[in-house]
Amino acid sequence: MPAQVSSDVVERLLAEARSAHPQECCGILLGSGEAITAIRPARNVHPEPARRFEIDPQALVDAYRQPREGGPQVLGYYHSHPNGVAEPSATDRSLAAGDGAIWAIIAAGRITLWRSGDAGFAKLPYELAPR
Repeated sequence: MPAQVSSDVVERLLAEARSAHPQECCGILLGSGEAITAIRPARNVHPEPARRFEIDPQALVDAYRQPREGGPQVLGYYHSHPNGVAEPSATDRSLAAGDGAIWAIIAAGRITLWRSGDAGFAKLPYELAPR
């Protein structure tokens, strides 16, 4: 079953990647079930932001608190690949928790989604949802 991604989210992800280039942007995917309805951009705190990403830990804490206050759930994470390859890198594969989270990777003006599972990443198809 494909994930649903709002067209607003797609536009924001592409804008985030353009704005951060040549560094990697990163942040958190929010929504419910299989519907990504919002993002929460985060500061890339990795010492080498042109090659790697690390989401600001405070942004993660804040995002995981949101559902308790009636906000959307954390569905996963996003980051860009300034090298233009929209698939998980070896580093991404080594960092994936296998927890079922959705990872969005933005590169060269396109977005791919991946599900982190026990066997690594599996490509996740998605459909555009209305705004």
